[in-house]
Amino acid sequence: MTRQFQTRQGIGLVSVFVAMVCGVIITGLGISSVYFIKASTLEKQAIAQADIAINNQQPSAVLAEPPADEHNGAEDTKEAHQMHDQFAPPKVAPDFVLGFKMPLINGKSQPLDAYKGKVILIVNVASKCGLTPQYQALEKLYRARKKEGFVILGFPSNNFNGQEPGTNHEIALFCKEKYDVTFPMFSKISVKGENRHALYKKLTERTGKEPTWNFSKYLVDRQGRVVEMIDPRTKPDDPKLLEKIEKLIASKG
Repeated sequence: MTRQFQTRQGIGLVSVFVAMVCGVIITGLGISSVYFIKASTLEKQAIAQADIAINNQQPSAVLAEPPADEHNGAEDTKEAHQMHDQFAPPKVAPDFVLGFKMPLINGKSQPLDAYKGKVILIVNVASKCGLTPQYQALEKLYRARKKEGFVILGFPSNNFNGQEPGTNHEIALFCKEKYDVTFPMFSKISVKGENRHALYKKLTERTGKEPTWNFSKYLVDRQGRVVEMIDPRTKPDDPKLLEKIEKLIASKG
């Protein structure tokens, strides 16, 4: 009887001990759960507050890139300007009329500014005009003065009564066979009206006079500035024209 009582008492003590251990474990788990839930709640609150802060910012502030280094930006701009200047057309004075590339009568490109430093007579020519014999006097004048820095530039045009209908090849052949022309001849262009070449537009603007007929003449000084337009009926050996040419040849400015 006594032994049964002791056994039951031992079992009771063990049960109490087990119950106490389980209680401690359960209590610990409960406390851990509370801390985990509390931490999760705080994390969610922090995320929500961050979202609110971002949403309240202006779009430009959210997406803005870091400011560029001012020194580097200035260097890039300077380099871009230098590259632009390298490939930009050269700047010329408003009265400079030689800033064009023109095709010679054989098709080869010729910059007119290559003639800067010379006295120039620019003439629109034609092969079926009553003034066509002026070719002979023009060639004589060119040969007499070319060593002194004088040149004649011939520009065939068909603007006046269709008196230059030929092709560049036909014009070149005519000039060579008929008048043995050696001064520079250029490809046929328009010298008046809406379709006139930019060269003749500038010559007209600078003198206030456009060609009135074949063999109108523009006198240009050594600096590439047009001096005046000479009437087409004025012959290349006219004393007054020769005097003007001589003065420009004598002038080095």
